Amino acid sequence: MVHLKMLASIALSGVLITSLHIAYAQDSTSKAEDPLMKIYRATPPKINDLVHTKLDVHFDYKKCYMYGKEWVTLKPHFYPTDTLRLDAKGMDIKNISVVKNGKNIPLKYKYEDSLSLAINLDQVYHNNESYTIYIDYTAKPNLLKARGSAAINDAKGLYFINPDSTEKDKPVQIWTQGETESSSAWFPTIDKPEQKTTDEISMTVPAKYVTLSNGRLASQKKNSDGTRTDTWKMELPHSPYLFMMAVGDFKIYHDKWRNKEVNYYLEPKYAPYAKEIFGMTPELIEFYSKTLGVDFPWNKYSQIVVRDYVSGAMENTTATLHGEYVQGTHRELIDRYYDQGRSTIAHELFHQWFGDYVTCESWSNLTVNESFADFSEMLWAEHKYGKDAADEHSHEALINYLEQPDAATKNLVRFHYADKEDVFDVVTYQKGGRILNMLRNYLGDAAFFKGLNIYLKTNAFKNGEAQQLRLAEEEASGRDLNWFFNQWYYGAGHPMLDINYKWDEASKTETVYLLQKQVGQTFKLPFAVDIYAGGKKERHKVWMNDKMDTLTFHSDVKPDLVNVDADKVLLALKTDNKTLDEFAFQYANAPLYMDRYEALEAAQGKQSEKAGAKIVLAALKDKYYGLREQAILALNMKSDDIHSAALPVLTSLAQTDDNTLVRAAAMTVLAKLKAPGNMDIFKQALKSESYAIQGAALNGISQLDPAQALQLAKGFEKDNSGALTPAIVYVYAESGNSAEWSFVYKQFNSADVNGKFGMIRSFAKMTGHVDNPADAQQGIELIKGMGIKYKMYTGVGPFIIGLLNDIKTQRANLKDDVSAKAAADAVKVVTDANSK
Repeated sequence: MVHLKMLASIALSGVLITSLHIAYAQDSTSKAEDPLMKIYRATPPKINDLVHTKLDVHFDYKKCYMYGKEWVTLKPHFYPTDTLRLDAKGMDIKNISVVKNGKNIPLKYKYEDSLSLAINLDQVYHNNESYTIYIDYTAKPNLLKARGSAAINDAKGLYFINPDSTEKDKPVQIWTQGETESSSAWFPTIDKPEQKTTDEISMTVPAKYVTLSNGRLASQKKNSDGTRTDTWKMELPHSPYLFMMAVGDFKIYHDKWRNKEVNYYLEPKYAPYAKEIFGMTPELIEFYSKTLGVDFPWNKYSQIVVRDYVSGAMENTTATLHGEYVQGTHRELIDRYYDQGRSTIAHELFHQWFGDYVTCESWSNLTVNESFADFSEMLWAEHKYGKDAADEHSHEALINYLEQPDAATKNLVRFHYADKEDVFDVVTYQKGGRILNMLRNYLGDAAFFKGLNIYLKTNAFKNGEAQQLRLAEEEASGRDLNWFFNQWYYGAGHPMLDINYKWDEASKTETVYLLQKQVGQTFKLPFAVDIYAGGKKERHKVWMNDKMDTLTFHSDVKPDLVNVDADKVLLALKTDNKTLDEFAFQYANAPLYMDRYEALEAAQGKQSEKAGAKIVLAALKDKYYGLREQAILALNMKSDDIHSAALPVLTSLAQTDDNTLVRAAAMTVLAKLKAPGNMDIFKQALKSESYAIQGAALNGISQLDPAQALQLAKGFEKDNSGALTPAIVYVYAESGNSAEWSFVYKQFNSADVNGKFGMIRSFAKMTGHVDNPADAQQGIELIKGMGIKYKMYTGVGPFIIGLLNDIKTQRANLKDDVSAKAAADAVKVVTDANSK
């Protein structure tokens, strides 16, 4: 699963960077003090095992009910038993019977807290006997009081989207979300990841709709009442949380991998772009199959995009469900490169092996699902987009982990937590992915992937945990890995590594001083050190075993560079005390993205120094677009030397770079110069297919001629997306009024969390000066709602309060006392909400 918390955290940290730093705050209270944290979360005992689950369901769109009949076949795991406990959340239970010789024999049961069914069986069953239970029930998801989490913001399992068709331009859909334990909100089951079952699901739906579920579409039957019954059969075992259903008006694009179905389900609007959105899927399946030495293990692979999804995406077996952010039109996709959507597609597919084929035995070992899926994002980027793109993606993940201080207190394998949802965090995802990359580097690709092959084949259609991964990698490599797993999987934190250098001319010796400054465990670190001296590079494989270590290297001449962690794989917060000249040499000579990134980071604040300017100016022509873009945005154009050297490069990049984001970044910097000579560049750029380029160009024109920008913006109202939309909103906020308000309000109100925070300053500015008080009050209400909805993100509350206070002052200056009071009242509401 790619989850909402990660997406929102990334979104918020980016869009508000100019005014405050937003980082995810899981709770205002310390988890360490929570008494629930002291509870050991044992893997639930297996009393009964699921064998087969058969469902026959139909839906009441008016009531948002699902009427279900279930036949669940089980057998005792080992010990004889005459009882069965099933999870069943918020249901009406009409009948529970055991099926004997085709007849239903009623059984006695207790429905405890409307959450769990304690069933008395008709006899004692042994583990060589199976039995089938029939249940007639009604699922009422909208009446279920279910606790969501930051990762999955709701937990009612079954979702009716616009069921009464009252929301204009929004489709009617039904879909499910099982992880972590919400499948039991729509069918009774043993809702634990350690369980595996085959299944058959029959859905009766309005005949105009399409259905999707796990496995193969076995049959379709038209009914006389205008409905159709689709039966899906999943003939290989998988865990209950991976069950899924989806119903709605979807267009299906049929693709294939080898001789297996690969299908893409999209709303009609996006159907023409199905191949652009998902077309890499067959190549992905082939790459993963060959890399792992285990062919894609299921009969088909479908992907579907739904509305109002409660998380990022979900790896239901054979049928991944995506949130809307993965889809786009041709023009929207032009600017996306290896974005969150494309990495999500890679992430969810890898789960079909790690998570579905072999499933974590409990949520404590979620790492064997999610750390692998996170790692796969980098793996695919490396294969498809190159090592620079992969290293950038991996570094962004590392930063996401390092920026959350409480993450350093949590083990990767976590047997103590307050709630199972808490395990879906940056430790399990981003940190876990980086740990796997370190292990890959230490063992080498051949041994590492052989170990994954052993792990998958040994535990196929069963469950796994970190110890089984360790054993598999030890079998493949012949190396003991207890030390690695003890510190990275069963320990917390990361090295805070301080690196210093000293050259002794007399003894021709380079000394490297290493210090781990973190509190807690001392990490054992194997890594490479590259010595650049006399025009040659020499590699040394070294170990850091203690809090303080000293490395010494002989060299005939003073090295130009000592590159510690030369493969750039250490999961560490490094303070590398190189000189700026050494960083300049590193930028020009060391081979990796991170070598150049580190140098650019060191140089950005030191552009007044010759070496700093040299690095930043060189990075304008870096081979990787991400570093070109970073260098452009880092330029200190107030420096005459930087300005004169960079301007011709910027002008060229703005017009000719093959990457749309680089062109847009170059125009953004040119726009700030407010040089009339750039007007032709901006006007020409408005003809681009790229929304990013158009948006930057419109902003540039607005800096030179606001009135012209206002007229041009109106021409883009019917076709705008991506960076062009906030550019139009900016122009209207600067120069528009009530005539433009409806467009601004609609775009802001319909935007996702990324879009809202990207436009919020412009929206607030227009709310402050728009001439219609009713419009202002409409804007105040939306901004207030954001201050409440996103209060869990550190800094959002004060930021929103600041905007509202500015609006209050502006409305008071306009003698609009009603709107000024509305803003003052909103400040109080947001303040109160953030104090709770």
